[in-house]
Amino acid sequence: MSGDEIRDELQAIFRDVIDDEVVITDELTANDVERWDSLAHINLIYAIEDQFGIEFTQAEMADMANVGELQRHVVRKLAG
Repeated sequence: MSGDEIRDELQAIFRDVIDDEVVITDELTANDVERWDSLAHINLIYAIEDQFGIEFTQAEMADMANVGELQRHVVRKLAG
């Protein structure tokens, strides 16, 4: 799966879980999106894990400060 395909999947997940209008960028954080609260974050992580068939560790989740870092973790998990 290419980086663009992963980005497209992440975009769809964000729109489904958080907001139909959100457009993800590498720099996007929860502070930038009003509806991205702690519950939405948990639902987002579960949806991403389910969609890609991966699991994040607590350390990986703590390392995700923005969407770009989240995508890098997904890419790494899918490659490994």
